[in-house]
Order: sequence, then structure tokens, then C-alpha cells
Amino acid sequence: MTLNLNAIGKKIGPLVKEYTWKDPVLYALGVGAGFDDLEYVWEDGLKVIPSFSIASIFDFLAETAIKAEVDLSGILHGEQDIIFHNPIPPEGTLTTEGRLTDIYDKGKDKGAIVIAEANTFHLNGQKLYTNIFKLFCRKDGGFGGDPGPKETIKIPDREPDYTENAVPTKNQPLLYRLSGDIFALHIDTEYAKQSGFERPIMHGLCTHGYACRAVIKHLFPGNPERMNRFRVRFSKTVYPGTPIKTQIWKTGENEAVFRTINAETQDVILDLGKVEWLSSGEQARRKKLGDINFDGKVAVITGAGAGLGKAYALELSRRGAKVLINDLGGAPDGTGSSSSAADLAVKEIKNTGGEASASYDSVATPEGGRAVIDKAVKLWGRVDILINNAGILRDRTLAKMEPDTWKSVMDVHLNGAFHVTKPAYVKMKEQGYGRIVFTTSAAGLYGNFGQSNYSSAKMGLIGLMNSIKIEGENAGIKVNTIAPIAGTRLTREVIPPDLFEKLKPEFVVPIVLYLCSELCPVSGNVYNAGMGYFNRAAVVTGPGAVIGDGQTPPTPEEIALKMASIKSMDPPKEYFNATSALSPMLDAFNPESIDAGETAGCPEITVAAIFEKMPDAFQPDAAKGVDAIFQYTISGPNGGEWYSVISKENCTVDQGKHENPTTTIKMNDDDFLALMGGKLNPMTAYTSGKLKIEGDIIKSQLIDKLFKF
Repeated sequence: MTLNLNAIGKKIGPLVKEYTWKDPVLYALGVGAGFDDLEYVWEDGLKVIPSFSIASIFDFLAETAIKAEVDLSGILHGEQDIIFHNPIPPEGTLTTEGRLTDIYDKGKDKGAIVIAEANTFHLNGQKLYTNIFKLFCRKDGGFGGDPGPKETIKIPDREPDYTENAVPTKNQPLLYRLSGDIFALHIDTEYAKQSGFERPIMHGLCTHGYACRAVIKHLFPGNPERMNRFRVRFSKTVYPGTPIKTQIWKTGENEAVFRTINAETQDVILDLGKVEWLSSGEQARRKKLGDINFDGKVAVITGAGAGLGKAYALELSRRGAKVLINDLGGAPDGTGSSSSAADLAVKEIKNTGGEASASYDSVATPEGGRAVIDKAVKLWGRVDILINNAGILRDRTLAKMEPDTWKSVMDVHLNGAFHVTKPAYVKMKEQGYGRIVFTTSAAGLYGNFGQSNYSSAKMGLIGLMNSIKIEGENAGIKVNTIAPIAGTRLTREVIPPDLFEKLKPEFVVPIVLYLCSELCPVSGNVYNAGMGYFNRAAVVTGPGAVIGDGQTPPTPEEIALKMASIKSMDPPKEYFNATSALSPMLDAFNPESIDAGETAGCPEITVAAIFEKMPDAFQPDAAKGVDAIFQYTISGPNGGEWYSVISKENCTVDQGKHENPTTTIKMNDDDFLALMGGKLNPMTAYTSGKLKIEGDIIKSQLIDKLFKF
């Protein structure tokens, strides 16, 4: 069986799992907890064993194996690394999403390694944990791929500081599997024998749970919420009922290594274990800060030497971020330069125990923008947050606006944002995570006298955001825009003094930090903010009116008669992208178009019959120069898998799944029948999510021309 290398980088999820207090209790019982661990099994003051995080991603594990197309009879769990961001609540709804990140080849007789990473969030918005796991695929090696990096954790050459003995019961897998890991290897004797074992084996993740309980008991007893990291390699299998022993060595103030062994044979079952936990002081600090912190994150802020930028920087630093302060140090109109503003902001952060550095590059040039991001990467290795805050003012009425005055404002606001954002975006995409905030203005959203250059630049930033939100959607990058009103050196001359004093920059900071956080679920939004008042601004479209038959252009007089309907915004509708905004127009001239909820199929024809007739409906003249394979995955009771191969102006259609399609079309059976019957507009189907396209989206647009039913 050949692994699907095209799955690397593919998004998995979001997968949603609801749970009650009974689920972590059942998991705790499955990993050996009992009367000695009442905090894990009694709903009165229930605490969740951190390794319960595994039980929430069994579907993600399964999806990873399916996407990679591994031989399931040879699959074993290789390694598991979990980073904990917040304590796991005893109940709620979990949303997990991530991607398959790598596939390594250990050799023909050694197997392959499939690696995936998943982030899980609670319904309350908190990011709870990140799972990085490696699947060992014993029967899938030898495809000539990269063997991958070698990693090791050294176990001290001395007696362990702590040892925990345990004896899982012979029936332990039967209880543990109820938490979701129902793989046949742990219950079916025949399947186990086919996989090379004499009988069902213990779940590696069950032993993993025993080890998790052991390290908490000896290193930070009664405080599972202090666990920060738990990593382990699954070394050998063990049969249920076999005594096990977890050995623990402290290697630092808040870190230790461990392993779990078969107490009868001394074979290592779990190897190279590493655990890290929060000190009591750090735990108190995080609790004081609240749910949003930026520990380990790197933030770049342009124009951060004073005003809003400095306010953002101070609070990001206070909440744990490393901050690069970029400021040219010029006057409000952009003239001159000085390092003093950035240096003073850095000094203030360092005086409070934070970590910061200064950048004096001008964002108005591509070289300057790259230099800003390069410095952050050189210092800290990554960029997680970018706040485009730099700006200047050179107000003139349009009649007096000179090209240089226009260009200078564009260079800082719009071009400057592009110059910094592009290299930051590339780094964020590489990381699979990022937060970008642009700064617009009421002048850009609504216009302002004497600011045609400034207004144009600020509105242009919203267009830039709208494209990035689409391009970054599958890369873990969220981008939003803030329209602040605050008393800064740029606004001192235009805001009345009494109002200026009330419009403190600190009132804008909270929403900007939220948009920069992992909790932020939105992308592509614009928010007004000032003096503690916040609201959202959006481009919306009215329902419009149909004039004429779509064949003959209407007259200006007909437009005049229908102008009330054309300009009506009742009801308004918002669109995510330009493609979806076309759907009302397309639907308007499709007399058989139906509402989103009305997708009943055509009873006189079946899905199978459509594919049977497809070769007859093929249009050779439209296929000149086309070389493509279209995979159709139709779900539902009357669905199935079919694929059509278009080559040299010929078409063949077969039932089944092609191993390397150009484009994959996914729909349910009723929607597919409605589409083929002319009752569902293709664009409407696509923008509403009823039609999903994977692979070469451009090629999918040929289907309508290639087949005429």
C-alpha cells in the first residue's frame, strides 16, 4: 500500500466533541484511577487528568491515518507530545483542528512515520492544548522519502528519584476503549494475531495515562492543572495484566524525565518521557493575568515608540510576549528620524521585566519592511503577531493635493503595511499560525474633509485584509482591522482638548490584544474602538432587483423606475469573498433556483444513472487541450465514488476512487441531483458549502462545458 504524500499540509478538522463530567471520570478509571485518586473520579470538585486530552482527539488520529492512507494492520502509536495552555474544564464542547505535517521514510523493513499536529479549544474560547503525535506505520516504509530528524532525551545514569508501581487488570483495554480508542488490536484476538501479537495488547495511550498520573503524584501532587508539557515515545507493547513501573528523574526546578517499564521483563514500554510543569509563582501570575496571555509569542508593532503602538507593546509584554518596537522616530508628517522613541519604549518594557528590542527601519520601503521582520526572526526565531500601526498625516484638500503628498501617505500606510506584512505572512504560514492587525480609520470607512490621501490608504488596507483572510484561512492565520479613535500626537491638532483627554490609547488596547490572541475566532472583520465603546463595521449588500430578462440590457428609464428597490438595504447581507457576492446575480436569472434549504433531488433520476450517462454527455470539442481526472465523492444513501478521466478529447467514467485525481468534487446525493437537474446553481452550491472542491479548483470550472446532459 502506498502512502498518500499529497496529504502533507492538508487541514484536518474542525472536529467537535461534546463531553460531560462522566467522560473524564470514565477516562480516569480506564487509566487505573480509583479511591486513591478521588479528585479524578468524583464529580464533587472534579479535576481532569491532563492526558484526557488524548481522548478528545481519537477522531483526529483516525482522520490522519485515513488521509495518509496507511496500512491499518501495521499502525502503532509512535510518539506523543502535548503542550498544555490552560487547565481542562470537567465538561463542555471541544473543537480540534490541525494538519498532517510530515511523512518520513525509515526504510522498507523499518516502516514510516506520519506526524500531525492538532490544537484544541474549549467552547469558552480558551486554547486548552496542542497535540503533536507520530504514527509508526510498520508496513509503509521504503518509498524513498526523507528519514526525518533524530531526536533524543537523555535518561540520567542513576537511580530514579521516584518510582510508581501499577498493575493494570487483564480487562483494562475493555474499559479504556470506552473513551473512544476502539481499534480492534486491543480487543479482537484474530486481528491481534494478524498484526503479529498472540492476543490483544494494552493501548499505548492507556499506559500513557498511567504514567501521567504517576508524574503528577510525585512531582506536583493534587495539581494536574500545573502540567505544561507531557511528551513520550511508545517503545514496546505490553499485554493487559502485566505489572508496570514508572521511573522518574528530576532534571530541573520544573522539569523531569521518565520512562515506564515492564516490571517482569524490564523492557522499556514508554521511553524518553519528558514532563514540564508550572511553578506555583508562574501559576499565580497566569491566574492574575486572566485567560489571555502571550507566553512564548513574538509580536512586531510598527509605529510603537509612542501612542497606540506603545500602549499595545506594554500590555503585550506584560502578558508574556517578546516585543519588537519598530519606530522611525519622525515627526507626525513623516519627516526626520530618531532612535529615541523606540529606545525609550524598549527601556520601559525592560524595566518591568519584559523582553523587547528596537527597530528603526522605515516601513515605507520593501527593504525596510523585510528588515523589521528579519530582526524579529533573528532574535527570537518566529513572528506570531504583527500590528501595523505606523502612520503619518499630510492633510490637503483634493484641489491642493500634490503627487508627492499623496505618495508619502500611501507609502507609509498602505505600502508600508504590505512591506511588513508580506515577510511576516510568509513566516506565519511556515509556522501554521499568525495574527495580523491592520489600522484603518473612520476617515477611510466614511470619508473626511482634506484627507483624500489618508482616507484612500486606510480603505485600501481593508481590501488588503479581505484578500489575506482568504489566503491565510487554511494556514492558521487570522487578520482583522481596527479603526481606533484615540488621543495621540497624530490627532492632537484635530480633536478638541477636552475630548482628547478622554480618548486614552489604553481604551483601544483590549480589543487589539483580543484580536492578537489565540482565543480570537474571527478573521476579516473591522472594529471601531474608542473610550470603551466598540462596534463592528462591515461592507454589506442589499437584495437588489431584477430588471429585464437578462438577454437585453434595460434602459436608464427602467433603472429610474426601479431605483427604490435597487438602493434598498433591507435586508442587508455580508459576503466572505468576491465569488460568493456573485451568487445573487446568478440566482436571479436562474428561474429554477431554490432556497438554501430546498435541495431535494430529482426522483426520476439516480446518482448512478448520471454517471452511467456521463460518457454520452461528454463534449469532445470543449475538451481540446484538457488533461484532467475528476473524482466525484457523493455522500448519502444513494451516493458513492466515481471518477472521469479526460485525455486527448476522450472521456472514460469508472466507479471507485482514483489514486491521483486532479480535482475532487464532494456533495451529498440530494444536492448533486438538484445540481444536475438545474435546481441548484453551482456557484450557490459552492459558496453555501453544499459543493466542496479539492485540488485544482480552476479545472472544476470546465465540468459545466465538458458535459451537457
